[in-house]
Amino acid sequence: MHWNRRSLCCAAVFSFLLATSARAQSQKPPTQNQKPPIQITVDLSDVPRKLFHAEIDLPVTAGPVTLITPKWIPGDHRPTGPVDSITGVVFTANGQTLPWRRDDVDLYEFHLTIPPGVTTVHAHLDSIVLTNVSQKLAYLEWDKVMLYPANTPVRDIPIQPSVIVPAGWGIGTALIPIGGGAYPVPAAGSTTHFAVTNVEQLEDSPVLAGQYFHEFALAPEISPKHYIDVVSDAPEDSNLHPEALAEIANLVREADALYRSHHYNQYHFLLDLSDTAGGLGLEHGQSSENGLGEKEFSDEDHQLANSDLLPHEFTHSWNGKYRRPVGLYQTDFATAQQGALLWVYEGMTQYLGNVLAARSGLKSQAQYRDMLASSAANLDYKSGREWRSTEDTAVAASILRDGNPTWASWKRGQDYYDEGELVWLDADTLIRKMTGNKKSLDDFQRIFLGKGGNTGPLIVTYTFDELVRDLNEVAPYDWATFLHDRVDKINPRADLAGIERGGYKLVYADKPSASELIVHANAAPTVKVGVDVWYSIGVQVDADGQIIDVRWKGPADKAKIVPGAKIIAVNGQMFSGDLLQDAIRDAKGKSEPISLIVQMDNFVSTANIDYHDGERYPVLERVEGTPAYLDDITKPLVPQPAQPKPTADNH
Repeated sequence: MHWNRRSLCCAAVFSFLLATSARAQSQKPPTQNQKPPIQITVDLSDVPRKLFHAEIDLPVTAGPVTLITPKWIPGDHRPTGPVDSITGVVFTANGQTLPWRRDDVDLYEFHLTIPPGVTTVHAHLDSIVLTNVSQKLAYLEWDKVMLYPANTPVRDIPIQPSVIVPAGWGIGTALIPIGGGAYPVPAAGSTTHFAVTNVEQLEDSPVLAGQYFHEFALAPEISPKHYIDVVSDAPEDSNLHPEALAEIANLVREADALYRSHHYNQYHFLLDLSDTAGGLGLEHGQSSENGLGEKEFSDEDHQLANSDLLPHEFTHSWNGKYRRPVGLYQTDFATAQQGALLWVYEGMTQYLGNVLAARSGLKSQAQYRDMLASSAANLDYKSGREWRSTEDTAVAASILRDGNPTWASWKRGQDYYDEGELVWLDADTLIRKMTGNKKSLDDFQRIFLGKGGNTGPLIVTYTFDELVRDLNEVAPYDWATFLHDRVDKINPRADLAGIERGGYKLVYADKPSASELIVHANAAPTVKVGVDVWYSIGVQVDADGQIIDVRWKGPADKAKIVPGAKIIAVNGQMFSGDLLQDAIRDAKGKSEPISLIVQMDNFVSTANIDYHDGERYPVLERVEGTPAYLDDITKPLVPQPAQPKPTADNH
């Protein structure tokens, strides 16, 4: 009954507020009854040599002690803790070196015995950092250098961080410097000290440092405050152009209008622009790590390929950090995380990130549709969906994140992202249809992600049952069956119902979409742009003819072509991407096969591909006479008047 469902909801909110109150208490600085905080100072002066150095003072008592470094890093969805990169470990107390032994089973643990009378042990360690650093910038992810007591909830371990950066480098982070205020440019050899926090929050609070540093305030009328901190390898790249800054400020406004709550004290988009250190996206409660190629924010065309990165990681502050599936939250970083609801954690974030990108102007509505068509077609042609459910890609996330492209379509990978996007588009358009477009998934977000109102950084878990209850608060329906059918069952075809209910249909044209042409034309110099023939002969080919993957049961697969092979010639002529496309066009309506000479290992063979339907590129086509919910979904919620040019704090 309606009243009973409301009663359950009120009871859930009351329990929720009690839980958040308890958690808020656990995040306060230590009291007199608690141990003093761990002191950790990380020196980034050796970043150009790809080394971090850490000095850590840990409160201890006499006797055996076990220290540990993080293993399961939140947001990575697998055990990526960099224990193998930690080197030069030395423990001392009262000037004497203490022997230690690594645990025989849990290799992340260090055992040592504290002598009588010792209350603090000092640890020195170095970390070899091969990613997300360059000669001019670095991300400090604290899990790369952290040690703390094992078998203790990380939110209950107080810690005070400090950082040293090369002279003249600026710092961007959500951590609060001692004394508050902005971050000064550290002087040579000086140390920036931050307020006491806990190990859980410190792991969630990276530092971005760099020589060419700019901090921009965003949407100053929104509270709490938002900033984007930018570093780059070249001085001109970190000074973002006004149009991009206006769009990122619009993102803050659109998220504020969508979620109507905040669960952070301040928010920092951390952005590095580097062909060396780029290629990063990792969510945090009060910040996000975003790494792109050095020119990817130079203009609108370069920005298109990753236009959803900032909105995606920003949305994670609500979905994934504040609200988190119960199996994906553990009280320590040693216990395995369970990925069962990643199609909500990542899939719904994928949906909302793309929607917010369109609403804020980071991409246009037409570009949103082009990129949705590409994603939907990829899933519809994903051969592995014949045997593996979307739910299994989530449960198995920790073994599916290696990025190996060989037979990836048959194996499936992290499909819970894009499959989840289609599921939540399906739900959004269904709610709009059932309510005459008076309600939408936006209303669900304000219930599901907005419980408790505005708070500081918290983690509040959820279950599948809560998800269903909150959907029913918006529009009564058999949501449990709706979700089970689309996520848990084997579905040989992708969920295109949201696109079709939204007023469009997925079709295949003989030319790429305008967005695809822009992305290919503006690819980074380090990227070998290949030829898109996946929906025709069924292969992904790089610019040199190397076959990245083969579509299971597609025309190339039937011709026994193998991932890893290299195309040497097409119809008797030396390979080029244009020649392969010409051959596919020329074979349309004819009976002769497309003849390839391919090399695999040390062997060369001929493969004849029996394909005659021409080139095929996915696009969305408007279905006239139907509601255009897809267009309604991507309209801005907030008027976007011209804003004054943002000012930069140059460090």
